[in-house]
Amino acid sequence: DRICSRAEVVTFLWRAAGCETPGSTGSFADVEPGSYYETAAAWAVEQGITLGTGDGRFSPDAPCSRAQVVTFLWRAAGKPAPTAQGEAFSDVEAGSYYETAVAWAVEHGVTYGTGSGFSPEAPCSRGQIVTFLLRAFAG
Repeated sequence: DRICSRAEVVTFLWRAAGCETPGSTGSFADVEPGSYYETAAAWAVEQGITLGTGDGRFSPDAPCSRAQVVTFLWRAAGKPAPTAQGEAFSDVEAGSYYETAVAWAVEHGVTYGTGSGFSPEAPCSRGQIVTFLLRAFAG
């Protein structure tokens, strides 16, 4: 299964959320004007889903990790507080940026892990992101 880039993930999420038009575009130096993901990236920033990767960059071609994808989904859902925190997987580091997002995703059936844990730093495949999106938006 093919690994998803940051551009693909925010575009999938933007489309699943209804393709809202953001108030502005062009917040990242490495987002090509007119690219398929330009509006999605601007929407993701406006919604507080991502701030980019630093130094005014979005890094559209960088692979998106499982931790990043679940965090994007959690932020898109409004950052709801899960009832349990970080107890589902031994490889989810306490205090990590993704700890609460993973707890939320487990609680809502968005992820069941990889068999050996959550594998937060593993790149997210196209199949995994589609499954995450389906479960997140179905529940």
